[in-house]
Amino acid sequence: MTALASPSLDLYDSWAATVVEFGGAHLDGASIPDEEASDVSREACERVVARTARDRDVSLPPAAGRVHASAFWITDDGEVVGFIQLRHALNDFLENVGGHIGYSVRPSSRRQGHARRALGLVLDEARALGLERVLITCDEDNGASARTIESQGGELQDVIDAAAYGYGLPRRYWIKL
Repeated sequence: MTALASPSLDLYDSWAATVVEFGGAHLDGASIPDEEASDVSREACERVVARTARDRDVSLPPAAGRVHASAFWITDDGEVVGFIQLRHALNDFLENVGGHIGYSVRPSSRRQGHARRALGLVLDEARALGLERVLITCDEDNGASARTIESQGGELQDVIDAAAYGYGLPRRYWIKL
C-alpha cells in the first residue's frame, strides 16, 4: 500500500535503488540537486535526510532561493518507490515552473497508482498547513502526470513558456483544498 515516509537512513538501501533507477536524471520532489543525481552513497543519503529536515524546520530561515518544504519518500510495503515534496510557499520560480508540489515515481513502479495516492496524501498535509489551494505543474507533454493531477481535482490554469527559467512548457494546475 502506498504510504509517505519521512526521509530516513533506515531506508537507505531502498532509496539508493530508487535513485539508481532514474539513471542520473532530474528527480522531482527528491531534494537531490541535479549534480548529485547519480550519487547513491550513504553520505549522499545523509545529506538528503539533513537537507529535508532543515527545509521542514520553520524555526530556521530557508536557504537562499528556497522555501520551507516537507519532503516525503513514497513507499509501497516499506520500499521506496518515489519522492514527493510539499513546498509551504511559492517564490517566483515555483510560481512559474515548480509549484507547491513536485513528485517522481521510479520507472519500475509507474502505472500502479502510487503518484495519485501520494498526491492525495500530500494534499492532506497541505490542508494541515492551512493552505487553501496548491499549484502543481508538469511538463506539457507529460500526459500521465497531467492525469494524476486532474484525478485529485487539478484545474488547468495555463501552459506557459518557461524558457527564461531554463524549462520548456509547463502546464500549471491549481487544486482547491
